Amino acid sequence: MNRPIVKNKRIVTGITILIVLLYTGLVIGWHLYPLRENLAIQAPGADNRPEGLARTADDMVIGEFFMKYEEASSSLTGKWNSFRGAFTTNRIETPDRIRTSAEEYPVLWSVETGEGHAAPVIYNGRVYFLDYNEQLSSDALRCFSLETGKELWRRWYRVPMKRNHGFSRTVPAIGDDYIITIGPEGHVMCCDPVSGEMKWSLDMQKEFKTEVPFWYTGQCPRVDGNTLILAPAGEETLLAGLDVQTGEIRWTTPNTLKYKMSHSSVMPMTLSGKKTYVYIGIGGVCGISAETGDRGALLWETNKWQPSVVAPSPLQLSSNQIFMVAGYGTGGALLRVECSGTKWTATVSEQHKPNAGVASEQQTPIFYNNMIISVMPKDGGGNRGKLVAYSPSDLRSPIWTSTADERFGLGPYLLINNLLFVFKDDGELYLYEVGQHNLKLLKKQRIMDGIDAWGPLAYADGRLILRDAHTLKCIKVI
Repeated sequence: MNRPIVKNKRIVTGITILIVLLYTGLVIGWHLYPLRENLAIQAPGADNRPEGLARTADDMVIGEFFMKYEEASSSLTGKWNSFRGAFTTNRIETPDRIRTSAEEYPVLWSVETGEGHAAPVIYNGRVYFLDYNEQLSSDALRCFSLETGKELWRRWYRVPMKRNHGFSRTVPAIGDDYIITIGPEGHVMCCDPVSGEMKWSLDMQKEFKTEVPFWYTGQCPRVDGNTLILAPAGEETLLAGLDVQTGEIRWTTPNTLKYKMSHSSVMPMTLSGKKTYVYIGIGGVCGISAETGDRGALLWETNKWQPSVVAPSPLQLSSNQIFMVAGYGTGGALLRVECSGTKWTATVSEQHKPNAGVASEQQTPIFYNNMIISVMPKDGGGNRGKLVAYSPSDLRSPIWTSTADERFGLGPYLLINNLLFVFKDDGELYLYEVGQHNLKLLKKQRIMDGIDAWGPLAYADGRLILRDAHTLKCIKVI
């Protein structure tokens, strides 16, 4: 009865031996058989591989590719030209009559985006934002019609990256004859805003030996007159001024402070009568002269407030006071800057943890009617996620707060006249009337089933543009 089993075992053993012998012969033959002598190295491109697919970050060319889709003209003249608008306040005074009635604002158009938080600028009927295409591993400056939402053109370049809470972060800066972007890896690109023609580019990592922050570049470009202001915070250069038209470096501030690049942006201020660029880097806070005679000179600095991570930008409260906030348990601080003769001093006059006073993790607060308006961070105690207002003379006791069920996470906000639009980070829009001592909810509307709606808002010509991590939408609010 065991003979069939023994016979089957012998068959299996035989087959196994034959397979081993066959593969052994193939391996030996492969090594012994001589290579053909007529092999030739193929010229680049001869395999018909799409251009750029095999590139790395080291051999990328900023702005290399261009695609044009539509022609468009517009009679619209509204502008939202940079991060926090033309005056860096995130506020607008306008004769536009914002509709506060109960009916919903219509969604005019919607665009799918790569994963990120980069917000748009608006200029003469066109919308621009820096996107990231994960399939092509590319940064892309995209231009759309404000009226129709049709894409007009895009300028793009390959830069391989890994997702880290998305990719894109920054808001462009735009004027009549330039639009300037900063990509997640610190690539600066300048194009013609109408034609999309490439004007110039700069790689901050290569030019200044910048160390890009862990969550990518969050710094937004700032143009002052005809000069682009950057804070590369590299090995030798802290700030730099570049010609907007050519990209030529006009002046630099030596990085004697050894700051590293943060996610915060440079803010122009006039302090004690002197035009100043204020920057919060990893290492401290500093003021750089913006005056013609000594532009780029370091005026003052302090390392008494130096969070390990900072995204919000500094907020000017008066001719000698600056308010600063940061997340990850840092809280808020009040900086007093004074000048006596040629000597400048910067003193942190007050500092508090996020559960003890006004704070913010991601968005820069708004200063309005002598109130600091902010959304509190997740470690803000009982006020976490709430919309709040504080007086500069009392940073620890709120003037007013939103209700317990009105919490906004890391969502953005923008003030039009006395009307405050607040976008909850799950895609719900709230409209408030802001009073000196109270806050009144006028309406709320679900705009999208949002995920990480963190990108700043933009407004022009009666249209408000909002986004979450994957979608950008335009609504009409007049």
